Amino acid sequence: MFLGIDHLVIVVKDLQQAANDYEQLGFTVVPGGKHPVGSHNVLISFADGSYLEVIAFYREAIDHRWWQPLQKGERLVDYCMQTDDLQGDTLKLREAGVAINDPVPWSRTRPDGYELKWILSLATSSHRGVAPFLIQDVTPRNERIPQQFDHNNGAVGVDTVTIAVDELSQVDRWYSAVLGQSGKPIIRTELGAEGLSFSTGQHTVEFLKPSNASSPLINWISTYGPSPCSATLWSRVAEAKPLEQSLTHGAHLYFKAAK
Repeated sequence: MFLGIDHLVIVVKDLQQAANDYEQLGFTVVPGGKHPVGSHNVLISFADGSYLEVIAFYREAIDHRWWQPLQKGERLVDYCMQTDDLQGDTLKLREAGVAINDPVPWSRTRPDGYELKWILSLATSSHRGVAPFLIQDVTPRNERIPQQFDHNNGAVGVDTVTIAVDELSQVDRWYSAVLGQSGKPIIRTELGAEGLSFSTGQHTVEFLKPSNASSPLINWISTYGPSPCSATLWSRVAEAKPLEQSLTHGAHLYFKAAK
C-alpha cells in the first residue's frame, strides 16, 4: 500500500542557480550527488519524511524521463510514492490500466562518495507524471534523504500535490486499486475545475479536470499534457501564499499554515 508521498520532482536547467534560488526562498538545500544516467540533484527534506528533488542534467540525456519535459520549461514534473509493497502495488497499478515498468535498480553517488541504491517502478508514456512512480530503498532510506529538516521559512512537509488531467475515471480506477477506496469529489471554483482527492499517509494527491472554458488548466494541459501543476507545503511560520516562480524555477508552490 502507498505510505505517502516520497518526493516531488522539479526539473531545472541550472542546478547551482536553482539551489541558490531555493536557499533565497528560505529552504535548506543539500547537494544530492550524481546519477549515472546523466542527472544530478539537490534535495530539500521535510520533517514529515517527504522531500523536494530539484534535478538537472550534467550531460545530454535524451532517454531520461525528464529530459524531454525540460525542453518545454522548468517546472514541477513528477511525483514518487513510498510503498511497503513495491511488487504488489506495481502489479495493482498495471492491472488497473497504468503503463508502468517492472521494478529496476537505480543509484546515486553522494558528494561524500557514498553510493545510494534503490528500486523504482516507473510509469511511462502518457501516464508519466499522472500515475506516480514507486520506490523501494536498498540502502537505508535515511541515507537517501538528508536529515536536515530545519528551514528558515518554516517548511515542515508536503500537504498536497495537484495534477491536471483531462479525465477522472482512469485515475479513480488506479488509486482505488491500491488504496481500496474511490476518490473524494472536490471542486476548485478558482481554477474552474472539478476532481478527485486521495489521502495517502500524511499527504493528499488531487486530480483536477477543467470544468469551464476559462480554466487555466486548459492551457496547462495543452502545453504540458496531463501532469503535476502545483504543490502545497506546510509551514510553521510563513503566511499562506504562492512562492515566487522566478525563484522556484517554474514550479507552482504554495505555503499554508501548519496545523
